[in-house]
Amino acid sequence: MEVKALNFKANEVRDPLGVFVFEDDMSNLGFLGSLKGQVEKLLSVDNFKGKEESLTKVCLLVDEEPRIFYVVGLGKREKAEEDSYRTAAALLAKRACKDRVKSLYLYAGELDFRALKAVTEGAILGSYRFDRYKTKKEEEAHGVEDVYIYGEDEDAVRFGSILAKAQNFTRNLVNEPGNVINPITLAEIAQRVANECGLECRVYDEKGIQEMGMQALWSVGKGSSTPPRFVHMVYRPQGDPKAKVAIVGKGLTFDSGGLNIKTGDYMRTMKMDKSGACAVIGIMKALADLRPQVEVHGIFGAAENMPSGTAYRPDDIIRAMNGKTIEIDNTDAEGRVTLADALSYASNLGVSRIIDMATLTGACMVALGEYTAGLFTNDEEFGDELLRLSKLTGERLWKMPMDDKRLREKIKKGEGDVLNSGGRYGGAITAAMFLEEFVGEGIKWVHLDIAGPAHLREEFSYYAKGGTGFGVRTCLEYIMKIDRA
Repeated sequence: MEVKALNFKANEVRDPLGVFVFEDDMSNLGFLGSLKGQVEKLLSVDNFKGKEESLTKVCLLVDEEPRIFYVVGLGKREKAEEDSYRTAAALLAKRACKDRVKSLYLYAGELDFRALKAVTEGAILGSYRFDRYKTKKEEEAHGVEDVYIYGEDEDAVRFGSILAKAQNFTRNLVNEPGNVINPITLAEIAQRVANECGLECRVYDEKGIQEMGMQALWSVGKGSSTPPRFVHMVYRPQGDPKAKVAIVGKGLTFDSGGLNIKTGDYMRTMKMDKSGACAVIGIMKALADLRPQVEVHGIFGAAENMPSGTAYRPDDIIRAMNGKTIEIDNTDAEGRVTLADALSYASNLGVSRIIDMATLTGACMVALGEYTAGLFTNDEEFGDELLRLSKLTGERLWKMPMDDKRLREKIKKGEGDVLNSGGRYGGAITAAMFLEEFVGEGIKWVHLDIAGPAHLREEFSYYAKGGTGFGVRTCLEYIMKIDRA
């Protein structure tokens, strides 16, 4: 899909035209000129009020030519947010795909930069489908090819297009099954993206992983016949960077639970356990187009957590890259073990800030539901910055506490420096506390537990079933915020 900003007149458009309206406020229909009255009458017959996430289709015969109008609701004007425009555009794109429309025009009034960007994102995100393995494609897979949004700001459209396409790229990676993407092939994809985009990329094989002292990552991955990989991608701007940031992702290409094996129901969607690493690749790909004056390191360890005679065991004590020892309480708490080495590595790169994204705990889903990620941080200002941006991007975050000393004691009671599980209660918090042990002193750090929103079981708003690419747009917005400072 290609999206463009264009000043057009309604009477010149012959392709379907989507109009955004507020609840009980149809003033945007004035753009239709002499056709406004006819459209309003048909909307009243359908009792369409412009409520949030409502959409209707109106067909007229004008000068003996059929004209199609889609009208989508933004809800109350005073409550409308940036995400309202993103969602409305997505609903229009989904309906247009279903109707097999090729070119779509959108009018949402005189939009500022943020709203025009959001409409662009919504159109691209809403048209997403993962049907690579269907021998007979779904009808709605015949996607819209061109979208023209009323406006002049091509920079807003370009920015929104880059962010949304990066998220869709990430979705594709997340949705690939474990027999297609394993640690080796995920590393190859990262290398290919780097080569295509002019980024640096170094891939460490199982020998390199052990030589660097990454016994945590190696231990999780050695139970599989496919060995682990460690990936370090770098975007460097021309000239001195304004900041150096690391984005770290969890990269379990499949998680069986290891010797503490999962039940079938909980193993079913574990191809998504690589969502954090996939987001890293998507972010790095977008940075090559955005070109911020910020140095960004994209890092992940890729592994399969499998049960076998070579798998790591409960009671094992493992030394991570930073020298700290980890006692294994449960082999199904493996993501944090791999991240221990990734965070230790990132801490040695001279970065001032680290964001890690991981489908880490079911406990976070129990606490916050399926649509909100938990945010944990060692720096309140840093965490609040991401929270503010998430309200614009629509990627819901909620800050969780890190100051409970008694909870922290639960991961300190083993025979090593830390236990990899603090028990059932407060599990998302003790997992974050575990990760903090491997963040270098003086580095500001945010951990996003994306276990819930990284993979969805139902379609809604601008999301399809499956991988969501959650976190990509918020991280990119944060990096670009540093660039504009």
